[in-house]
This record gives sequence, structure tokens and C-alpha cells, in this order.
Amino acid sequence: MPTAFCPNCDEEITLQAPRLGQVVICPSCGTELEVVSVKPLELDFLFEEEEEWEEEWGEEEEEEEEW
Repeated sequence: MPTAFCPNCDEEITLQAPRLGQVVICPSCGTELEVVSVKPLELDFLFEEEEEWEEEWGEEEEEEEEW
């Protein structure tokens, strides 16, 4: 089975059938990771673009309302 290491805590993580874009949670530290390469298996921190975009716009809208 393919294995990779958590970029946060270096825990070895084994996946049975990894898929590109698959979200994995490190069993050791709980970090949300994403499969960014299948051959070789590579994991990276999960980037949730939509949530960050909403947070940025939400903060700006609140600031504008105070004026």
C-alpha cells in the first residue's frame, strides 16, 4: 500500500487506494491533508480557497457597514 508522511508531524500515513484531491486526516495530529500526487504518493496541507475567500469578504463587508 502507498505511504506518505504528514507535512505537519511527519507521521507515516498509509492509504489503500489514494485519489488525487482526496482529503485525509492525519491520525496523529489531526491535520487535514490533501493528496496532491498519487505516484509517488504525496500529501500537502488542505487549502480551502472558498472558505478563505468568504472570510476575507465577510470582514471587508463588516468594516464598510461601520462607516
